[in-house]
Amino acid sequence: MKPGRSTPLFLALFLLGVSDCTPQDQIPDRQPAVAGQFYPGDRAELDQMLKSLFAKAAPREKGRDVLAVVAPHAGYVFSGGVAASGFNQIDPTREYENVFILGPSHYVGFEGASVYPGGSFVTPLGPVKVNVRTAKELLRHTEIFTSRTDAHAREHSLEVEIPFLQHVMKRDFTIVPIVFGSDSREVCARIADVLRPYLNSRNLFVVSTDFSHYPSYDDAKRVDHLTATAIWSNSPETLIRTLDRNATGGTPNLATSMCGASCVLTLLEMTRENARIRLDSVGYKNSGDSEIGGKERVVGYWAMTVSTTDAMGSISRPMGGRPVPLTVGVAQHEEFALTVREKQELLRIARAAVIGHVRNGTIPTVDAATMPAALKALCGAFVTLEEHQQLRGCIGRFGAEQPLFKVVQEMAAAAATEDYRFSPVQPSELEKLSIEISVLTPMRKISSVEEIEPGKHGIYIRKGNRSGTFLPQVATETGWSKEEFLGHCAQDKAGIGWDGWKDAEIYVYEALVFSEHEFSAN
Repeated sequence: MKPGRSTPLFLALFLLGVSDCTPQDQIPDRQPAVAGQFYPGDRAELDQMLKSLFAKAAPREKGRDVLAVVAPHAGYVFSGGVAASGFNQIDPTREYENVFILGPSHYVGFEGASVYPGGSFVTPLGPVKVNVRTAKELLRHTEIFTSRTDAHAREHSLEVEIPFLQHVMKRDFTIVPIVFGSDSREVCARIADVLRPYLNSRNLFVVSTDFSHYPSYDDAKRVDHLTATAIWSNSPETLIRTLDRNATGGTPNLATSMCGASCVLTLLEMTRENARIRLDSVGYKNSGDSEIGGKERVVGYWAMTVSTTDAMGSISRPMGGRPVPLTVGVAQHEEFALTVREKQELLRIARAAVIGHVRNGTIPTVDAATMPAALKALCGAFVTLEEHQQLRGCIGRFGAEQPLFKVVQEMAAAAATEDYRFSPVQPSELEKLSIEISVLTPMRKISSVEEIEPGKHGIYIRKGNRSGTFLPQVATETGWSKEEFLGHCAQDKAGIGWDGWKDAEIYVYEALVFSEHEFSAN
């Protein structure tokens, strides 16, 4: 489904749908509808398949407080590996009050969203109880939630997620199954208002969606990266604009770029005003990567996590594109410095990461034991790619949760493929690229713009849930005055208008900047 748009089929389903008003204390268990189709119907076979999928899944990043997982809902032979990587990020020992599962309706059209009001959801691995108390709390909002069970009867978008939870969770859990029948921005915002108080460490959200439907393999990768980058912006408006651009961009056979758009949009409506939220990619594939999948018409799958950043920074995708937590220092020492050899080593690491990621989707392993202490310092950094002296990509991280060499690796790969302003770098471009690295110092809030020294200070502007940044070198490269520096950042990066900086929070930081150009003669 696509926010803000309806189809004749959707309207027909809405007219045909019949509300189920069965009393909650008589709600039957919801029986599996797609066992034996989307996943094995035999308990032992399903258990073995899940073990195999999780054995190959991306390892869990410990210490991260995961609030939500975005996972695909296709057949396990196509999307199971991606889904397992997403669910593997959950702390299996955590005891949750609720696990909310949000999925789009594929079969029944209706306004608002339907909460399954009681009983259990049954899979070959056994039943999982619905948290009736929470369901009743939601159903008090009758203007937006309904208890119609027909929306759940055949729906696979929720069902296929439950065996992953059953496999990974070591403690008993209860679920709150919610099927979205509406795809309007207004309705998603209203649902988010009701669900937002539950977005905390006591609860887990599972957001079920597949991405592009039916373009070619290469087109799917391109479109899916555009959609994912819009999600990472943590901006509902950006996501809607991207979905609209994808729909009108002329990609052959693209039916939709995200079937669970209403669910993801609701998630972003919940997270948009929280600057401590971090959105991360866990893995991507499309059905063409499966042994039985073709390359001509594919469906895309992302796994993502939403977590808090109490002890972490966040990634800017691209520079200035999303809120950044400001309570975390980004360098261990005020007088941080790098030797010539250390700068050259970081540039070498960045180029190797770009080449490996562009050519084969992997980042070369770096032996941390061989790294000098300065390159293992916890620092933020931006990596900028240029081609023929024109910007080709720039992505960075302000936060100080990883060693500098690791941040440079990841941001170099991301700058090559995940900056939504550009198409991914192609292998034929690698020799034309030049790399610049900016290692960041801690941000500090200023009380007056008189404290800003253009060319020395980068700026970070925040107003409400909007934010943007310019690195220090931007003022030098453009020749802007201080007022132009502030105005362009406020207008072009934060989206708060040319004079928006005048009543916004402003922070400054410095950057240690170096590039391949300065060593090209060596």
